[in-house]
This record gives sequence, C-alpha cells and structure tokens, in this order.
Amino acid sequence: MQYYKPAVEDPANLELMRLMDEEYMEHPTKGVLGMVDFLRAMSILTGPKRVRRLLRKMGIMAIYPKRNLSKLGLSKYIHPYRLRGLEVTHSNHVWCIDITYIPMAKGFLYLTAIIDVYSRYIVGWDIHNTLDAENSLNVLRKAILVHGKPEIVNSDQGSQFTCPGWIAYLESQEITISMDGKGRALDNVWIERFWRTLKQEYVYLKVSNKSCICQVKYLSLKCYTKTNIHPTHARQK
Repeated sequence: MQYYKPAVEDPANLELMRLMDEEYMEHPTKGVLGMVDFLRAMSILTGPKRVRRLLRKMGIMAIYPKRNLSKLGLSKYIHPYRLRGLEVTHSNHVWCIDITYIPMAKGFLYLTAIIDVYSRYIVGWDIHNTLDAENSLNVLRKAILVHGKPEIVNSDQGSQFTCPGWIAYLESQEITISMDGKGRALDNVWIERFWRTLKQEYVYLKVSNKSCICQVKYLSLKCYTKTNIHPTHARQK
C-alpha cells in the first residue's frame, strides 16, 4: 500500500484555502482581489498578501502569470493555444493535463490528471505533496506507456509546463504542445469540468485524514471511468 503525507498548513489557513478552492471551481477567473472580496463578504477579513500566498500554495496562481515572464526564464517555453476550432475526432488526438489542490483534514495534496478529450477518460493521474515539475512529467510518461502517444497535449502556462524538461520531452516524442491563453482558465474546459465534478460530488463532502492512494483513486476516477471507456481498455476486454 502506498501512502502520501499531506503538506502541512495552519488550520486557519486550511479553512481559507478550502473556501477559496470551492469559490474557484465556480469562478475560475477570479483573482486575488476578487478572493479578498469573497472572503470579506463572508465576514473573513484578510489582506491580498495572505490570499496571494495561499493561492500560490494551492497552485491556482498559474492561470494569472506575471506580465514579464522572461524574468522567470519561462517566456521562451510558452506555446500557442491550438485547440480553438479544432474538431477532436478520435482518442489520443488531444490530451489535457492539469493540477488541482485536494484539501485534507490536516493538510492538502496536489492531484495531477490527464484527460483524453475525445473519450473523456482519465488516462493518467497521481498525487503528490509538492508542485515539482517532475511530478507532472512522470504522470505523462506513465500515461503514454499505457495508452500510447497523443497527438496534442494541452496545459496551462504554469511553471510545471513551461520548463525545459517538459518541453524537451514532448518535442522528443513529436507531440504538439498547446497552452491555454494567458488568464484563460476555460481554454482547458474539459478537465475543469472534471475537477468541478470531482470536488463538488466527492471531495468537499468527504474530506478526511485518510491519504492513502486507494482513497484518492476512488475520489479521482469513480465519476468518469465507470461510464467512459478508453479504446486501449476496450480492446483488453
């Protein structure tokens, strides 16, 4: 049995993170000041500095990149969004990858998932307690080993996907790279819908201390894989 130790955070901050995560699922374009207003409407007085720090810890700030990305060494790795107007006609045509924050009773984890846009099947996933770029790359490698290579992989402009290792691997596999437009969370609408279903129906109602892989697998896959079959699995039946 494989276990994951949640990242630790102050209980008061965990409650703020949970509330902001639920709000983000409904309003994914809401920024720092919008979250400050949201919390104040709930009689929670906190400033932009604290909200910004917690959103970054949750990985949400990735869809609001700074104007001058070159200072971070990322601008040369950003690719255009290639899915607008594209008709997705078969499995492994387009995969979308994203990372989301999963609240736990005494901490939090990060869930990385890859969805096949055509079949809506979750072709790869894993959980971690850090946002290290290598984690996302390992999820992609494992998914390719099981399901074969996609033609296109779409992601946001987060640091995990605008780093030399990620770009070099996709180019070595001759996979077309697509990235959401700056500040456009809904460019990755397929996996955003999955996150919303996952969190509203399973995570928010069942937050517990348990962090074993069996629990997270149940939470992350139940609502999709029982009705959406990827061709690689259908052939095995």
